[in-house]
Amino acid sequence: MNRLLKNPANYTPLSPINFLERASVVYSDRTSVIYNSTRFTWRQTYLRCHRLAVALRSCFRISKNDVISVLAPNIPSMYELHFAVPMAGAVLNTINTRLDSSSISTILRHSQAKILFFDYQFASLVHDSISHLMERNSASPPFLVLIDELESPKASHLGLLEYEELISSADLGSTELPLLADEWDPIALNYTSGTTSSPKGVVYSHRGAYLSTLSLLLQWGVGNEAVYLWSLPMFHCNGWTFTWGMAARGGTNVCIRSSSKSDIYKAIADHRVTHMCCAPVIFNLLVDATESKVEVLTGGAPPPAALLERVEKLGFHVTHAYGMTEATGPALVCEWREEWNRLTSAEQAKLKARQGIGVLSLSEVDVKDVGTMVSVPRDGKAVGEIVIRGSSVMKGYFNNEEANSEVFKEGWFLTGDVGVVHPDGYVEIKDRSKDVIISGGENISSVEVEAVLYKHESVLEAAVVAMPHPHWGETPCAFLTLKEERLKLTEEEIIAYCRRNMAGYMVPKKVVFVEEMPKTATGKIQKNKLREMAREFEIDVKSERKPKREEEMKKKSLKTSARNNEYVVNARSRL
Repeated sequence: MNRLLKNPANYTPLSPINFLERASVVYSDRTSVIYNSTRFTWRQTYLRCHRLAVALRSCFRISKNDVISVLAPNIPSMYELHFAVPMAGAVLNTINTRLDSSSISTILRHSQAKILFFDYQFASLVHDSISHLMERNSASPPFLVLIDELESPKASHLGLLEYEELISSADLGSTELPLLADEWDPIALNYTSGTTSSPKGVVYSHRGAYLSTLSLLLQWGVGNEAVYLWSLPMFHCNGWTFTWGMAARGGTNVCIRSSSKSDIYKAIADHRVTHMCCAPVIFNLLVDATESKVEVLTGGAPPPAALLERVEKLGFHVTHAYGMTEATGPALVCEWREEWNRLTSAEQAKLKARQGIGVLSLSEVDVKDVGTMVSVPRDGKAVGEIVIRGSSVMKGYFNNEEANSEVFKEGWFLTGDVGVVHPDGYVEIKDRSKDVIISGGENISSVEVEAVLYKHESVLEAAVVAMPHPHWGETPCAFLTLKEERLKLTEEEIIAYCRRNMAGYMVPKKVVFVEEMPKTATGKIQKNKLREMAREFEIDVKSERKPKREEEMKKKSLKTSARNNEYVVNARSRL
């Protein structure tokens, strides 16, 4: 058998580029992209991507592993670049559109981008970003390509090379596109959202992107002719790989510039949307929607059970996933079990809030004490760090060996997230290790406190972080946004509500009402900013009311949680 060798008939490198080539043949006349009144078929999308790839090679002399950046909302050109850039042999870098000019210039400098495609609405931001880059770097800035509106151009006065002009200029007979020789070659460079630290460049391989795409399509049950609404930014983990996935299934991409309530409602109604992805914050928009049958894949912070229950009554079938940029998006999916249908809606909502089991592209998922690398008991109580390994884990951080050495350990990728494993094998995240509040000897999960707060009828959003306490070291501080019709709630009322619904040591000692939470572009609440605010708060120990029961629990916790406390402290020291 050793003489049976690989050859072009039985082996081709895995790449999501192949999905588009196949779609252009088997789904050629099927609608691929909808944007306002613009419609493309899969055949047209393939030809446009092919022409763009040729133009990149011939006009800019793009070669293997060159980085091409793009700053744009969810519009057709953003979708096309996910195929055209790797078809040209280059690496796609999609930039978070909510970053400031300084952060964007840092990414352009670190990635060494050769070209920057940008949407017209970000012209001023790009100007400032390039100015920052030139001040800090003597190297040549990236070549700029403007993306204007397809139907009604708005920025022709800028005098820059325009996206459609570049596609039209391609001479298909002049340049051959390179064939992928190694599936381990990079396809994308994504910078982490920076909610807890400086962004790092995460490199995906063609193989990892391909396998992650198929894995999510299968586990989410995406069928033939899906209509997918782009409510999740494509710049976030390449749209959790569904940029490539819709080509694999011959689905329709419904592009919208913003994830506003009106745009989402209109798209669902006009195009009979079947699937969408979003952060849980979008659920607050869906609660006022009319009944619709839409499959929703959500990630980020665990969605509160009460919120899940409300949106499911409207026909949105929610699947919860857990992931991170380094895992090519979702790494765990909460697969539903038939027997759970016999449970009450409240019990079902609690199960759906768990993160679940590993995606098919991962070989293993575990929860370990990273000090000893010993797995924690599967009892739903013992905490440890969620660790993963498999083909969808990133190649590594670009030009950052120190960071790589910190997250790869003994054949595992360390996620930095604290979780438990239930007896049925489903993983439930308890917190980011840096978000666990160590009050006295007790580890308080901010997620658990937030879940209680979300059940309050007046609370729209909740975020709990640590604030200094002169006696216990840390104590919970709650930041809340309230529903419009219930803006008269007081701090004392919330604290009293918490005392009735959770252990005394978990009750926030301070409640801050805010009009809007600081968030990333994907809807994640930026707890690092809230922690900075909370560090300035002070607790008046003399006036603080502490029931005896709370004091007793504090003392007891010093003894009972020593193991978990040691784990969290060790995990924090690495981060």
